[in-house]
Amino acid sequence: MKRQGYSLQANRKTHEGGDHPDRDGQFEFINNQTKSYLNNGQPVISVDCKKKELIGNYKNGGKEWEVKKEPVEVNVYDFMDKEFGKTVPYGIYDLYKNEGWVNVGISRDTAKFAVSSIRTWWEQMGSQCYPNVKEIMITADGGGSNSSRSRLWKMEIQKFSNETGMQVRVCHFPPGTSKWNKIEHRMFSFISMNWRGKPLVSLQAIVNLIGATKSSSGLKIKASIDENIYEKGLKVSDEEFHKINIEKDGFHGEWNYVIKPSDE
Repeated sequence: MKRQGYSLQANRKTHEGGDHPDRDGQFEFINNQTKSYLNNGQPVISVDCKKKELIGNYKNGGKEWEVKKEPVEVNVYDFMDKEFGKTVPYGIYDLYKNEGWVNVGISRDTAKFAVSSIRTWWEQMGSQCYPNVKEIMITADGGGSNSSRSRLWKMEIQKFSNETGMQVRVCHFPPGTSKWNKIEHRMFSFISMNWRGKPLVSLQAIVNLIGATKSSSGLKIKASIDENIYEKGLKVSDEEFHKINIEKDGFHGEWNYVIKPSDE
């Protein structure tokens, strides 16, 4: 087989689904909006939920330097420990500051959890960095807890807008392009490299590993534990949804919209 040009190779993740005809147009729209916000000194954050991780003495992918022939010993089986469960790390990455926040949850990745994570970032980091801004831009995937179709996501953003008095612009990446979201390769990838080969034995260990993550470009990350329980399947009624003060853009308003403070 080798003589005929074959070699053993693993699968490579490259296909994310079918391309939308306006894929490149949406990339250009996001890029132009991002430049405009940054040029005006307004924050642009990239958000997403990182892969859920088992908490406990489990094998973690990658290799780490250890004494020769003395690897870290971990559990043989990856059955979830009912006492420790899984962690749900939701991240916020500030494009201008090259800084991030990770809200390490223990419950579910819901729209309420996603916006709560953004709110915590704003309270702990964002408001100190941008004390006088009236607008903020969020780039997010089109699915998951921050789905472009989620009524609850929009309603929670409305609450955040009302609390802060800020106008919130949201731009979603088109279907099948989640890996283009800046947080993936500017923050999450470095977290994964930093904790490679290290068992995630506790919530505090996860927070410490995230907080110790650095990059050659000066990346800084803070993290905290979110012990709140987020209920799954919350519904937003038509009446509640129509109260959202949302303004859709002319170009793919289902992906691009602004939510402004309201009196409701």
